[in-house]
Amino acid sequence: MKGIILAGGAGTRLYPLTIVTSKQLLPVYNKPMIYYPLSTLMLAKIREVLIISTPEDTPRISQLLGDGSQLGMKLEYAVQDKPEGLAQAFTIGKDFIGDDSCAMILGDNIFYGNGLNAKLSAAVKMADKGQATIFGYYVEDPERFGIMEFERTSDDKDSGLKVLSVEEKPANPKSNYAIVGLYFYPAGVSDMAANVKPSPRGELEITTLNEMYLQEERLHAQLLGRGFTWMDAGTIDSLRRATNFVCMIEQYQGMSISAPEEIAYRFGWINKEQLQESADKYGKSPYGEHLRAVLEDRIVL
Repeated sequence: MKGIILAGGAGTRLYPLTIVTSKQLLPVYNKPMIYYPLSTLMLAKIREVLIISTPEDTPRISQLLGDGSQLGMKLEYAVQDKPEGLAQAFTIGKDFIGDDSCAMILGDNIFYGNGLNAKLSAAVKMADKGQATIFGYYVEDPERFGIMEFERTSDDKDSGLKVLSVEEKPANPKSNYAIVGLYFYPAGVSDMAANVKPSPRGELEITTLNEMYLQEERLHAQLLGRGFTWMDAGTIDSLRRATNFVCMIEQYQGMSISAPEEIAYRFGWINKEQLQESADKYGKSPYGEHLRAVLEDRIVL
């Protein structure tokens, strides 16, 4: 399976912070925002990732992450000249995806919770079977989000829930479960996305793509229930809340959330020498100290 991080857009809701830098390079506590979606794809054991961003921001993100070899991964980059909808990621990434299945995550989405790996693994398995998976998170104000209606059809945790309908910002929501910015699709998603027509606002909507899989009875859902946290750090207030959350978790638990080098090391993608190089690069920063603690087995998961 391949992965895509869609890190485009001008980030106007974060002005003036994003006038001269990418939203995805802003700090969420002690790490750049893009570390969090990258880590989520890594937890799904995806090692080939395409990062799509603006003409201005792509070189900056590339300077931060490089080719991914320090993580035992392969990172590639593509430019989205102007944001024309989330589904556009799959047409931009058509050559990168090839004949593989593909997961796509938004560059400002943060996921955390015990059991996340299992839900990601289930979505990968479903994609291998030709099925698409979306993720749902309970919200109090569903009229502000894309919303899913669903039913449970079996006890198979990999299959998740059968999706009955998806609707963008409904006036009368059929549930309180928002569709978050993480999507898993089977092989052929680029061809499917190429058939998405622009919406009235001129964008290639991810909701339309999901509806196409729904019509073929190939759309399932995993719910992120109690014990999970989902945050969209795309506004000043949500960025502040995300920073406070990560700070609280890391200070109370003494462990780092979304440390790509640690994930790569624990999965055996890099060895001790490579992790040591990364720790040395980060110097005496708390992040560098965390990687040294991992090296010295002071943190055992």
